[in-house]
Amino acid sequence: MGGVADPEPGLYAAPIVDEAPEFSTAAQEDRGNMGFPGQRCHPSRGPIPHLKARVVETVAAPRPSATTSWAMSCQEKWRLIAFVFLPFATGYYLSYLYRTISALISTRLVSDLALQAADLGFLTSVYFLAFAAAQLPVGILLDRYGPRRIQSALLLLAAGGAALFGISEVFASLAVARVLIGLGVAASLTAGVKAVVLWFPKERVALANGGMVMFGALGAVTATAPAEQLLAWIGWRGLFELLAVVTAGCAALIYLVVPEGASAAGAPKGPTSVSLRTIYMDPRFWRLAPLAATCMGTAWSLQGLWAAPWLTDVEGLDRPAMVRHLFVMALALSVGALALGLTADRLGRHGVGPRVLSSVVTVAFIAVQGALILRVPVLSYLLWGAIAAVGATTVLGFAILAEYFPRELAGRATAALGVFYIGGTFSLQYLTGLIVQLWPGQAGHYPAIAYQTAFALNLALQTAALAWFEFPRVQRLTVRLTKRYAPLRASISA
Repeated sequence: MGGVADPEPGLYAAPIVDEAPEFSTAAQEDRGNMGFPGQRCHPSRGPIPHLKARVVETVAAPRPSATTSWAMSCQEKWRLIAFVFLPFATGYYLSYLYRTISALISTRLVSDLALQAADLGFLTSVYFLAFAAAQLPVGILLDRYGPRRIQSALLLLAAGGAALFGISEVFASLAVARVLIGLGVAASLTAGVKAVVLWFPKERVALANGGMVMFGALGAVTATAPAEQLLAWIGWRGLFELLAVVTAGCAALIYLVVPEGASAAGAPKGPTSVSLRTIYMDPRFWRLAPLAATCMGTAWSLQGLWAAPWLTDVEGLDRPAMVRHLFVMALALSVGALALGLTADRLGRHGVGPRVLSSVVTVAFIAVQGALILRVPVLSYLLWGAIAAVGATTVLGFAILAEYFPRELAGRATAALGVFYIGGTFSLQYLTGLIVQLWPGQAGHYPAIAYQTAFALNLALQTAALAWFEFPRVQRLTVRLTKRYAPLRASISA
């Protein structure tokens, strides 16, 4: 076979045998678990060890450089995608489907179970409460046992919750089912990000995360027109029974297909509390967290629930037009994830980090919401599409975390931020329902001012969070300008 070649730009490159001639017993035993038959050869050393064994040995080491690495073959890259990326992306796809399906079935739940606005808000947002509560334990488990075992086990819990939701007749059992679903998909994105951080180079994390979120966002696409067709055929109860079967199948796929062993090598040494303290005592994390909670919480709560009532109550759209809007929003979310990943990757090559891009996206998000609240005469597809696309900025948030913390803490760091993503969504989704219900409604419909007031409060919270996030940058700029123009001010004063 051919010799070692210079790695192509953007590809993962693992150290050649020259730098790691010996492998531990654990790594040697792990080679047989990978299931990747293809090997490459070093011109003077013979066959290079298996891809999985190399990852196990180097997962806690610095990222490989272009001068000490070899490029993956096309076959190896596709096997990595097939056996690692796609199984976790499928789990995240189901997570997004469960998250956004409430907007489609909300009117049927109201009519079948006589729910009020606050009840509907709680029923949908309790999913996020359970999701958020599980984030820190999930992050610890992922770092300790790896994403394969944790994700497959939790998805079985989600399948049970979906089955219970489909047979429930009262509000209480529906709420319990949503809690089980929320717990069951709590590791979906975190497990995928953990796998990306372990298997991909740091400079490609944003791009890989963009692909993960794009694939997952197809679940939001499915929760629109395709799910509407299924609703007309089997009803919302039959839909959730079908989701229970598919979710159980995904759990089996991850357990049987995903290789074992790479994650365990990345488990951090020392007490767990120290790792969590490292994250939560970092002031940079607390600059990012409020921005993540308010922006992502608003984007997800609008797409997951409140976009549909706004479109019907405020804009007066019929159900087919509303479903078309939700479909466009889902497509915008999917495209936005890939676009943000590609943009962050391209800007990173020119020295512009994801923090700058995150601030720019937030400013645009605030402007779009302002136009929506003020009823500016702009095509509603554009406004709602832009709002949905912001739901993909998890790509940037996790890329920022990759700059802040080592990959051995990837599970904990991702989960720590996930608490704010999901907790913010729960809080803002439920708060929106409470505010909207302050106005008298008729048959589940509320006036425009009710939604405008609730959305304006969300907008104010995002503005404050952006100011907090950018405060250190503004402060540094002020200091530099003060030093630069101090001689001029002194001369003027003299």
